[in-house]
Amino acid sequence: MAKAAADKGLKGLAITEHAPEMPGTCHLYYFQNLRIVPRKRFGIELLLGTELNIMNAEGKVDLSEDVLKTLDIAIASIHIPCFRDERTVENVTAAYENVMENPYVDIIGHPDDGRFPVDMKRLVSKAKKTGTLLEVNNSSLRPEGFRENTKENCLRMVKECKEQGVMIVLGSDSHVDADIAEYPYAEEILKKANFPEELIANLSLEKLKACIKYGKKL
Repeated sequence: MAKAAADKGLKGLAITEHAPEMPGTCHLYYFQNLRIVPRKRFGIELLLGTELNIMNAEGKVDLSEDVLKTLDIAIASIHIPCFRDERTVENVTAAYENVMENPYVDIIGHPDDGRFPVDMKRLVSKAKKTGTLLEVNNSSLRPEGFRENTKENCLRMVKECKEQGVMIVLGSDSHVDADIAEYPYAEEILKKANFPEELIANLSLEKLKACIKYGKKL
């Protein structure tokens, strides 16, 4: 992955493997050992972290603070195998609001999934209050994608972010190296919303690091 990112001319790459509650993902030991992995490979900087699973409306996640404080970046997302509460607008919105209070959560992942209905105004307002980035997930927007109503929901989200002045982050959701930094469907949504570049956190590595809690988790 790092070599592919370098070949594309990137300066940095964030690698965020699914946290342990996701079936088939890495063991806890993987995340505990990230602290010893070099942060430079093939001339690019690596931000090594996780995609946490939000477990319930209280915003519980599946890695402890002791582990999270050793990571460079953390996304928090809701996934069907891991969310224990009923998928109502109130439960889902509360889950996002509560997890954004976690000082180690930098990004809310793919909050566009119609299977998890959310109050977009509340989501964006809480993101603004906590300095949390909201992801525009390119994989969600693929025509063959499995998440529901993603284009409509994502467009609503970015319009609300534009209205409230809230930062977003583009996510390729790469599961293969060829997809790294490929955002064609996300860019289409941003164009429809006439979304301002200044509210995109990962236009540069330096800007992204300034927008997350990088280096402040001591």
